[in-house]
Amino acid sequence: MSKAVVVFSGGQDSTTCLIQALGQYDEVHAITFDYGQRHSQEIQVAKDLAAELKIKSHKVMDVSLLNELAISALTRDAIPVSHELMDNGLPNTFVPGRNILFLTLAGIYAYQLGADAIITGVCETDFSGYPDCRNDFVKAMESALVQGMDRKLEIVTPLMWLNKAQTWALADKYQQLELVRNRTLTCYNGVIGDGCGDCPACLLRRRGLEDYLQDAQAVMASLARQ
Repeated sequence: MSKAVVVFSGGQDSTTCLIQALGQYDEVHAITFDYGQRHSQEIQVAKDLAAELKIKSHKVMDVSLLNELAISALTRDAIPVSHELMDNGLPNTFVPGRNILFLTLAGIYAYQLGADAIITGVCETDFSGYPDCRNDFVKAMESALVQGMDRKLEIVTPLMWLNKAQTWALADKYQQLELVRNRTLTCYNGVIGDGCGDCPACLLRRRGLEDYLQDAQAVMASLARQ
């Protein structure tokens, strides 16, 4: 029996990955991390979507220690989300160590479940400039988990080389575009669906949707070639 653990935030990308996984694995489990994030509504959104999609299990894990250590616009309400990069060249929404911690804990959970795949919606093609969304990072984490637990384990990244328009196409391929558009939470300001319309996450999401709707057939064809 094939089993997978999806790192699930309730956002567009992880929800699309979860939808795809349901058609590819016998058992799909999800793990959601509560780290005191700015858009805390995502925890309830993730719970609601997991129940609606009828996955095998959904674990919500308290990792608030990350909030104590990582200072970011996503962990401090007093820091406004900025469209400008910081002096180190990264967005101020970058949470240092977040994906290192998430993938480590997901790997431990996968070990306990007997799953041989962790699925995460990180993307290098059309992303927010986070270093822990890059393919090299994911491969390094996969190697560390395999060596550290002495067990076969793959970190699957279905969106790694897709742009946002192709990610919308993937949701549409599984007849779930409306669910992803209206029920997911990607907005840094915690607005479900199309979001606040101004934060970097909303702008990226909207541009992708507009590109897809403008020429859905061409985008779907480009997805098929991936």
